[in-house]
Amino acid sequence: MNVQFAASTWLWTSPFSSDSVALFSKIRKIGFDAVEIAVEDPALIDTGILNRALKDNDIKPIICGAFGPTRDLTNEDPAIHKNCFNYIEQCFDICEAVGARFVAGPMYSAVGKARLVSPEQRKKEWDLAVTNLRKVCESAQKRGLSIALEALNRFETDLINNSEDLMKLINDINHPAARVLIDSFHMTIEEKNLADAVKTVGNKLIHVQVSENHRGIPGTGMTNWNDLKAGLEAVGYNGVISIESFTPNVQELAGAVCIWKPFAPTQDIFAEEGLKFLKQWAG
Repeated sequence: MNVQFAASTWLWTSPFSSDSVALFSKIRKIGFDAVEIAVEDPALIDTGILNRALKDNDIKPIICGAFGPTRDLTNEDPAIHKNCFNYIEQCFDICEAVGARFVAGPMYSAVGKARLVSPEQRKKEWDLAVTNLRKVCESAQKRGLSIALEALNRFETDLINNSEDLMKLINDINHPAARVLIDSFHMTIEEKNLADAVKTVGNKLIHVQVSENHRGIPGTGMTNWNDLKAGLEAVGYNGVISIESFTPNVQELAGAVCIWKPFAPTQDIFAEEGLKFLKQWAG
């Protein structure tokens, strides 16, 4: 596959700030082509410092959003919608400053909003997601950007759990700026076949995140990597494949993603072993 590889800053730190750019030299030295920057609080990031560090280390940026209860486009409170819109606009600002092409993430709802609700409530929230994301897409298009929407597993959302859900949402949004991010971790929980899932999203796919089915080092679990590769080859994917996992050393982050122990002696070793596997797999 003609792809590049990235590592998420969540593998080492949270929240990302201007000081976190010190990670870039290590990420580049390990052998990654890109860095996936997890933007939890845009106010912590000086885009001038960020841009210089990216150029100094010759590393490509991917911008990933974080969507909690105060950034929920399916909430009934328009004030929360406005807060989310403002946050996404700040992420777009960062994209423009550093030359990134899209903002990625499950921006349709709050992560962790997983309930059994009535069909009427489900439709109400679905319609809110469609309406609000169309507004986000219109803003993105004006800047020459896109959004990469991500399906999450059933324990993290009740709205979009697999590629079929995601494509229904994108078709309802009906805007060219609405694109797709797939994440192998969530897919191993929710999809019947990884290759078929990738084919379902087809040419809407602009970003790929990977880890193992247990969130550990790629290649150390039960993920069907052959099927995932077959799907990516079938749709002609030639973008970035990013390792996304999380450090157990940041208590708040570890609690949010339910990581209770390390997957490697160090996070650097996690990244090194993961990249080694992915390069062999893609080749």
